[in-house]
Amino acid sequence: MSTEIDINAPRRLRHMKLAGIVALLIAAGIVTNGVWSRVHAKRQLTEWSAAQAIPTVVVNMPSHDSAVQALTLPGRLSAFVNAPIYARVSGYLRAWHVDIGTHVKAGQVLAEIDTPDLDQQLAQARADLRNSQANETLAASTARRWTQMLQQDSVSQQEADEKTSDLAAKQAIVSASEANVGRLEALESFKRITAPFDGIVTARKTDVGALINAGSGNGPELFAVSDAHRLRVYVSVPQNEAAAIKAGLTATLTVPERPGVQFGAKLVDTDDAITPASGTLLVQLEVDNPNGLLIPGEYTEVHFDLPTDSHAMTIPASALMFREDGLRVAIVGGDNRAVLKPVTIATDLGTKVVIASGLNATDRVIDNPPDSLASGDAVRLGSPSAAGTGALAQQGNAERGHG
Repeated sequence: MSTEIDINAPRRLRHMKLAGIVALLIAAGIVTNGVWSRVHAKRQLTEWSAAQAIPTVVVNMPSHDSAVQALTLPGRLSAFVNAPIYARVSGYLRAWHVDIGTHVKAGQVLAEIDTPDLDQQLAQARADLRNSQANETLAASTARRWTQMLQQDSVSQQEADEKTSDLAAKQAIVSASEANVGRLEALESFKRITAPFDGIVTARKTDVGALINAGSGNGPELFAVSDAHRLRVYVSVPQNEAAAIKAGLTATLTVPERPGVQFGAKLVDTDDAITPASGTLLVQLEVDNPNGLLIPGEYTEVHFDLPTDSHAMTIPASALMFREDGLRVAIVGGDNRAVLKPVTIATDLGTKVVIASGLNATDRVIDNPPDSLASGDAVRLGSPSAAGTGALAQQGNAERGHG
């Protein structure tokens, strides 16, 4: 049996322990590195997400309008003078001489009415007049004779006075008969319906043989004549702009059928009252129409140039934020944080609005603010061109995503 001792065994054991410790340290380093990498990546992701959550906004400075503000409102055209023509006598229409669209002169005959009943009444009135005139002549002769006999004391004063009074009564009957004949002759003149002024026939609502009933606005309308050399323009102006409607104001008109053509109009008057139902002021303007290019009754757009408030500022309508507590506008503060300001609108111009109060000239107004934006939120400033480029890039990516 051998009694030799292996002195190398402890040495190999020490090497193995050292190798295990090194391996353990390497493994611990790998685990530590992995954990640190994950923590660092998570921190970077959190910082990136927070940075991406900050909205990029485009700001605009409030602008002051020029000395005048354009205001376009719908209006309607009306003839300067429009007269419906009614019959003053009853009968049958014998003939009409003008139709719609005819230019007529004052006194020109439009139609004639056949009135047999009126003709007979006039004949009877003339006969009554002749009868009363004959009685007057006899009464005058009798009164003269009795006056002469009174001078000779052949009759009494009472009898002479009776004959004189009878003459006065007969003269009164003659006057009444003459007035009746004059009345019927005046009605006879209405058998010829004439134009009251120079103008255009805009309506004919009768025909030959039609039964005509006399009327003064209650009977049927036979014709309508309008003077369109000048036209009235009626516009309803909102109450906010009513104070700017003053004497000397002018406007321009456009009509759909004549694009690019403008007509000048001037203010005539207003009704000096706000209509409760619409909250508007009725404004009347006048426009010359010598060539007849404008037609009564048609729709027109009225363009006003109203003086502006020197303190009012204009911003895009897309900058408005409608919140439960009222209208707000978001601006960028000095620390690049959003501030919501309450504002009031003076005039809505469609794509732009005129702000009456709530903004300063140095405010940086955020255009198209996010719906979730609140006061104190951080924002990142961008440029309109960058915003447009980003939108185009997103559109391109979306198109590529859809193939």
